[in-house]
Amino acid sequence: MPSSHLRRVAVLVLEGAKPLDVGIPAQVFTTRASMPYEVRVCGAAPGLVTGGDGLSYHVAHGLAALAWADVVFLPGYRSPDVDDPPRAVVDALTAAHDGGARLAAISTGAFALAATGLLDGRRATTHWHYTRALAAKHPLVRVDENVLFVDEGSVLTSAGAASGIDLCLHILRGDLGVSASNHAARRLVAAPYRSGGQAQYVPRSVPEPLGERFAATREWALRRLGEPLTLEALARHAAVSARTLSRRFVDDTGYTPMQWIMRARIDMARELLERSERGIEQIAADVGLGTGANLRLHFHRILGTTPGEYRRTFARGE
Repeated sequence: MPSSHLRRVAVLVLEGAKPLDVGIPAQVFTTRASMPYEVRVCGAAPGLVTGGDGLSYHVAHGLAALAWADVVFLPGYRSPDVDDPPRAVVDALTAAHDGGARLAAISTGAFALAATGLLDGRRATTHWHYTRALAAKHPLVRVDENVLFVDEGSVLTSAGAASGIDLCLHILRGDLGVSASNHAARRLVAAPYRSGGQAQYVPRSVPEPLGERFAATREWALRRLGEPLTLEALARHAAVSARTLSRRFVDDTGYTPMQWIMRARIDMARELLERSERGIEQIAADVGLGTGANLRLHFHRILGTTPGEYRRTFARGE
């Protein structure tokens, strides 16, 4: 693909940067036929940046990469509650945002994003270990300590490193559609979809076997989305009461069982809209929503658009 048609991603490496946090967006958005992105890893200046965990990074680009980018990722870094990013970095991030770039923080990268003032009055999250420190240092930020990621439009934040993958896949779904996001998830051997509202830290009082049982029930349901699925049927498969399933399922996914089923059906419809020429009525039947009117209703409620508009935006031209 010509470089002029590629979406531009900058990964900003600050002093003390965490290696997983740096690697995740660079790996997810790596340039390949299925991923129309160009990635530039940058720092406050080109050259060597001392990272965390005994690693250093040699970055080829300086802060000019932020003005070039459509999306800027801010990986987490050590001692964010003590060390502020340099003023030049804060100014460059603000200018990039003013120029139309989205700013996406992974883990403690939220502190650098908060230093710009762009999170003031908005919801944000960070690694659970640092949520109180973020709230104390930036009291105007509405810190949500119990979610995987928060999308506030032009500014996005996520919890620890693994939730950075969830945030990247979320951005991919918005840019390229669910099919491309699922393809990337398979390449990464990652869960194709975890709700941003899912708890980032589940207490150990939730029994592990029960969590495993619900994972098996979710897989069972995904293979049967075209069939009638009720709360009682899901509870029977999980071998728990409907009340227990409802309560624990929210801990696992951020959704009630039937909300999760509806979103799974809409995701399946999205992929069929992208990859097939089936009509709306047939897709509605295939995903268990019965009629085209029902599909349109729930599609618009969840995604804010119609199936027809979605297909025109994301259908692949072969």
